[in-house]
Amino acid sequence: MPGLKRAVLAALLLVAGWARAAGSPPAPPAPTTPVAWSAAARADIDYAFSTLLENHPGVFDRSNPGFTARLRAARAAGHVLAAKARSAAGYAAAISRFNTVIGDGHAGAVATLNESLAPAARWPGFLAVWRGDGLFVYATEPGGPAAGSRVLGCDGKSVRRLLLTNVFRFIGRSAEPGNWWTRSVNLFVDDGNPFVRPPRRCRFQTPGGMETRVLAWTAVNADYQAWRQNAYNGDSHPVGETEPARGLVWIAMPTFEPDAAQRDAYRAMISAISDDRGKVLNARAVVIDLRANQGGSSDWSLDLAGALWGRGRVDRAMGAYNRGVQIWWRASRDNADYAAHLVDILKAEKQIRMAEEFAPVALGLATAHTRGQPYFVEPPDPPAAPLGRDEPPPLTTPVYVIVPGQCASACLDALDTFTRFPNTRLIGAPSSADSAYLEVRPQPAPSGLSVVIIPNKMWVRRPRPAGGAYRPGIEVTTLKWSTADFQAVIEADLERGGKANRQPVRPGLAGG
Repeated sequence: MPGLKRAVLAALLLVAGWARAAGSPPAPPAPTTPVAWSAAARADIDYAFSTLLENHPGVFDRSNPGFTARLRAARAAGHVLAAKARSAAGYAAAISRFNTVIGDGHAGAVATLNESLAPAARWPGFLAVWRGDGLFVYATEPGGPAAGSRVLGCDGKSVRRLLLTNVFRFIGRSAEPGNWWTRSVNLFVDDGNPFVRPPRRCRFQTPGGMETRVLAWTAVNADYQAWRQNAYNGDSHPVGETEPARGLVWIAMPTFEPDAAQRDAYRAMISAISDDRGKVLNARAVVIDLRANQGGSSDWSLDLAGALWGRGRVDRAMGAYNRGVQIWWRASRDNADYAAHLVDILKAEKQIRMAEEFAPVALGLATAHTRGQPYFVEPPDPPAAPLGRDEPPPLTTPVYVIVPGQCASACLDALDTFTRFPNTRLIGAPSSADSAYLEVRPQPAPSGLSVVIIPNKMWVRRPRPAGGAYRPGIEVTTLKWSTADFQAVIEADLERGGKANRQPVRPGLAGG
């Protein structure tokens, strides 16, 4: 499939970037005055702007003629807040505003401030999550609004308006439905942003009727930390395969950026499925659980799909899906140097096959840059082999894929792959979305206060459009998003004959 080398970058690019950053000269001391924080914010936004202008593939993308204007608008919006910044929190807010105007999860800048510089986070004793079409209290300390209560509004503003001004102005992308599921938890968290006024007086629809509460904001505690972990992912599981009920094969894939132990777990699980396909062929259903997954390397989903459906079928299906797609790499000096650096790292780590696969991209980038060409166009992969006599039996078992709202990048690649097969049904939340620009590398700002995130390549004629998200056939809006919740929804769907119900399951006022 096009862009095979993306798995190399997805797995190693950030690690390599931080390794190179670690060898950079020490950063200067952090600002100590209001004027210095304001100046730092402006300087780092300018650095991010110029770095993206020099290296981002969108600058020469004829299909996106408004890219540079958007980048300039992001710089201007960041400058407005930088002028008002008087602290580390103001600096971070200005950097965040620069990002949200760009509106791409693979491009922008990230503040990397020392925790000692940030004000202590506060909350009103409860957290709220987005479920379907509204905001609901997820969990609460004694005396707070009941779990499951719907938040109707605060301070005379609707929930949607509050989220747009207090949350999406600084984090996430409001145009993507999945971001409402994952970012809304931030409405009732005060991280010290000086440009946000935390809600003070809110209305709730509770089991006993409508009530109004004046919120008391205090420092976050252990309850906050525990609840936030599960607020929009539920009780996600470690990498592996289980059978929580007879004939229900549950495959947990919480990350595509696995550490060494998780890589071993993936290999063992995929090998076991390949060696004993009878288990999935004869199962009542297979569940692929992507809760907590935020992307990484697409190799893991391709390998699992190969074990389930047969690798030849997967390669042919993806070859047909991506027919005519091309991968264009931005041929800047820094991108070319970085690619060469990455090949050296792969060789040093004795990952010879991956180094050999990626070396032509590094060479192509260097050659294109030397010739003054804006892109290196990656040659297409050879077509997949036709159906062979030794092809494994087809998988017709119903496959349910649990989609979290933050599913993006390689997680979306997994959905592209799984949905090539008609026995796949998506359940859970709407996904996030990607632009056409992927494979990021980090470049630290000279101040040491932030890191610029730069995509290196772009997809041309990708079937899934920029900004395109997946919507589940079964939207699960139960409050806790627990494994038991999903199991109940899947069992009910199987009883109906496995026909995906498009009516969302609503949270109950008592907790769902």
